[in-house]
Amino acid sequence: MPSLLDTHQHLVYSEQVGYAWTAGIPALANQSFEVEEYARITAGKGVSGTLFMETGADDYQLETRLIARLAADPDNKIVGMIASCRPEDGSGYDQWLEECADMPVVGYRRVLHVVDDELSQGETFRANIRKLGSRNLTFDMCFRARQLPIATELARSCENTRLILNHCGVPDIAGGELDPWKQDITELAKCSNVVCKISGVLAYCAAGTASKETIGPYIDHVIDAFGADRLVWGSDWPVVNITSGLDDWLEITHDILRRVSTHEAEKIANGTASRIYSTSI
Repeated sequence: MPSLLDTHQHLVYSEQVGYAWTAGIPALANQSFEVEEYARITAGKGVSGTLFMETGADDYQLETRLIARLAADPDNKIVGMIASCRPEDGSGYDQWLEECADMPVVGYRRVLHVVDDELSQGETFRANIRKLGSRNLTFDMCFRARQLPIATELARSCENTRLILNHCGVPDIAGGELDPWKQDITELAKCSNVVCKISGVLAYCAAGTASKETIGPYIDHVIDAFGADRLVWGSDWPVVNITSGLDDWLEITHDILRRVSTHEAEKIANGTASRIYSTSI
């Protein structure tokens, strides 16, 4: 099987950085999930490198500086970072990009499924996303299924920037809903600057139902819609622990890769990610 480049590795250092959003989530609250634990879980399971994904920290700049220090140690296998940013803010945005230029930051994310829909529709936001494209940096989009038309609007207004749709667009797997998610994914896939990330989907299954059979129709559709040239893989650890665990997700991942051609599996596992994030394992 091809080596995996994990494009969605969260790390939680609760003694150094706050994560208010984890309160009330038993699988995550009041715990740390550090790089050594990730290494232990993934040992011998085909993960050759990671891209740290911002973890919704209370102080995102403090988090970024902390992980940059971890990434400086090659033993941690963090080959790049996707930092948080605030594109809606006209002040301080450029300064933050300049500071991050001295860190191994390959892209940015602003979590959008927990804020007003209008936030990503403002011209300041979109102009700042276009700035990322001019710097050869990416932007990860985290939208819920109902917001996929907004994601399409954003993609069409920022054609110079590579956009990565997180978690297959957060389909309502627990509710068994394929439509209108399916049609909206097909429409979004028409935007050539958008890549889809196969990640996080187990967390959207109903309790006790997280399995390859449950997520199968959703995975099959994003493969059909985007193709291997525009698909990347991510663990979403430790959020994956909410309904299952990283061991289960890795097993399902290898099953998904066995069902496509060797060439396609290589692209999904690491090739596409290496290209769009300008990094390698």
